[in-house]
Amino acid sequence: MNPHDTDDSLPTVLVVDDEVRSQDAIRRTLDEDFTVFTASSADEALGLLERQPVSVILCDQRMPGVTGVVFLKEVRERWPNVVRILISGYTDSQDIIAGINEAGIYQYILKPWSPDHLLDSVRNAIEAQALQAQTSRLDLELRTSTRVLRQRTAGQVARVRQHFGFDSIVRAPGSPLDAVCAMAQRVARFDIPVLVLGESGTGKELLARAMHYASPRHAGPFVVENCAAVPDSLLESELFGHKRGAFTGAYDDHQGLFQRGNGGTVFLDEIGETSAAFQVKLLRVLQEREVRPVGGTRPVPVDVRVVAATHRDLEQRVADGLFREDLYYRLAAVTVTVPPLRERVADIGPVARQLLNDVAAELGHPGAGLPDDTLAALLAYAWPGNIRELRNELARALALHDGSQLPAAVFSSRVLQGRAGGGQVPAVPLTGTLAERLDVVEAALLRETLVRHRWNKTRTAQELGLSRVGLRAKMQRLGLGAT
Repeated sequence: MNPHDTDDSLPTVLVVDDEVRSQDAIRRTLDEDFTVFTASSADEALGLLERQPVSVILCDQRMPGVTGVVFLKEVRERWPNVVRILISGYTDSQDIIAGINEAGIYQYILKPWSPDHLLDSVRNAIEAQALQAQTSRLDLELRTSTRVLRQRTAGQVARVRQHFGFDSIVRAPGSPLDAVCAMAQRVARFDIPVLVLGESGTGKELLARAMHYASPRHAGPFVVENCAAVPDSLLESELFGHKRGAFTGAYDDHQGLFQRGNGGTVFLDEIGETSAAFQVKLLRVLQEREVRPVGGTRPVPVDVRVVAATHRDLEQRVADGLFREDLYYRLAAVTVTVPPLRERVADIGPVARQLLNDVAAELGHPGAGLPDDTLAALLAYAWPGNIRELRNELARALALHDGSQLPAAVFSSRVLQGRAGGGQVPAVPLTGTLAERLDVVEAALLRETLVRHRWNKTRTAQELGLSRVGLRAKMQRLGLGAT
């Protein structure tokens, strides 16, 4: 795109890649939401940056002449407010370390990237840049008034506590989450470690964040690390920090997560994926309440509360010798278990509606409703990916349908064909009256036929020899929804 033809209403992204096909692929992914410029070399990109303000740079690591890290390092020095993202087809830890330390990259994206992940990464980068700019303006404004600073900070903290409180965790009346939240809210008041158990995508981080804002540490930071997402060789540096020269590529001191979270809460997600060597180091930090940065000679005191989470059975991993028993008991002073979505079916409706509103706002979509037959299809699925999978399905449905109501047929075949029992017609129950037993079988057969016809009620009625009115009546009586 020519810099003179920019749309001033859209954030600007610069793609730096020597392969034209890669440029075009990224442009097609981003050009609906952003003004996209492209450059085939570092020199061309620098020339464009001198003429055109840019919000985010997506740069390939392996380019002729100058690597992406070297280029982004210069960008950092000359245009420090530009968010820098490095793209590479190689998982070289030295590239990652150099990108973090030298170029101050915001994110490292591996090839082959998915369009959704790339789009989300750029959106998050734009949001991070806007928040940083807003914070800088507030700092500048408030330097002259300590009283105003205290008032505004207190107001912001109060709003954040309300936004992330236990009442904001969406659920139906009488949900199994009520007991979970009540227990978590009770232990949140005490400065003890908590272990949150639950399948992936159930909202363990949301619960941990609510605990933080209900605790005496609510004014401190809440910092997060997914232990499964960081190579073991880098995890120690990410959590405990490192000193300049500690290893190849460590060109500056790096403050670890425990230091950045001082006075607040550190949330360690997927703690069950850590190695035995790292577990020993983490145990020492928890016992001594101090960290020793990699390459450092002096320990640094830290005051944090640790909330850990895992989808693993840690007690079994302890028994199998895969997780240290002493670390387990250090982390699990209190254990809270978040039930999967299939065990709280009543929550699916309110959660789906809230997610639908959130996703529509993020996508700039006018939004849509969930008619009864669509909700019945969602209720019949087991959701092995839990809330995360539900969110992705709703985003997919919104992208594929422009109407004011989302029909069941717009969801993936995996959801339409799935049931908590695997999509099979259940055996006849051994208890209950004859009418109750027949209702169970009739509902299963009716649901199977609806799924096979992608919830098309006309075809379903024809196959079963029913009128549409009769089919609607049966669906309503058997709790399958009807419109």
